[in-house]
Amino acid sequence: MKCQVDIVENCSKDTFINLLQPKRRPCVIKGHDIGTCKDKWTVEHLCKAGGDTIVKIHVSELPQMDFLTKNYCYKTLKFGELVKRAAEKRHNDYFFSETEYYYLRSLGVDARRDVADIKQQFPSLADDINFPDFFPEDSFFSSVFRIASENMQLWTHYDIMDNLLIQVKGRKRVVLFPPTDVECLYLDGDKSKIMDIDKPDTEKFPLFSKANRHEVFLEAGDILFIPALWFHNVVSLEFGVAVNVFWKNLQPELYDKRDPYGNKDLVPASRAADSLRHAMKLLSSLPDEYKDFYGRRMVESIKSQTYNSNA
Repeated sequence: MKCQVDIVENCSKDTFINLLQPKRRPCVIKGHDIGTCKDKWTVEHLCKAGGDTIVKIHVSELPQMDFLTKNYCYKTLKFGELVKRAAEKRHNDYFFSETEYYYLRSLGVDARRDVADIKQQFPSLADDINFPDFFPEDSFFSSVFRIASENMQLWTHYDIMDNLLIQVKGRKRVVLFPPTDVECLYLDGDKSKIMDIDKPDTEKFPLFSKANRHEVFLEAGDILFIPALWFHNVVSLEFGVAVNVFWKNLQPELYDKRDPYGNKDLVPASRAADSLRHAMKLLSSLPDEYKDFYGRRMVESIKSQTYNSNA
């Protein structure tokens, strides 16, 4: 089912905090001042300003990156060289082929411990972009610089924090699915196994047709609010530059302190999943008839105590 994504013009802080965020639905914010980056961040300027910074990137010969088959490799390049190549459709310098695709998801200085922060990793560019003041300053978690080749598609996944996707350059298609569609998306961790959401394998993924698809096209200067747990699939329709801003919209103690990417499930949820795995192991020792019976009882118990009846 296709569903509409709301569009809001000139959104104020009060409107976002009191009306938009509580709805727990994605929306596109237009007309907000994102800074001089919209005009300033040309390919030439980005190459010069961030030039020699070494970045770790995804490189693939196919535009649709597949985390299951790992049809991409991790490589390192100088930031300026990455920008130049990502903006090209055909390359003189390349790793695998002259038509390969590039994707940057910026990392902290120490990727295992530090969060991505444009002010730390790209100080020469940080002053060019304005982050909306839609959340308390002390709840800020990360600002993730993203650069992608034209037609590059990133797999469907969810994040555990609210975030704003600020589209600086290029057009982008974003398809979103609500958290209540989790049964339809065939998860592997925080990612969906359905790589082609436009032409899915209906025999392998029969429930996907029931998912509520929210599709939106972003233009340069647009901001997309993606609430925590909403699944999203992103295609760069043109060479794209964007910055994601994530913040802790819940109590800080609920988040894993050892998680620099901000994609580990909340601490209580992780503990519950561990307990469930232990319960499954215990039930596996029973005969099939009993295992089926007690498994169904557990499912009903989980539904009655956790499902949102209003969803």
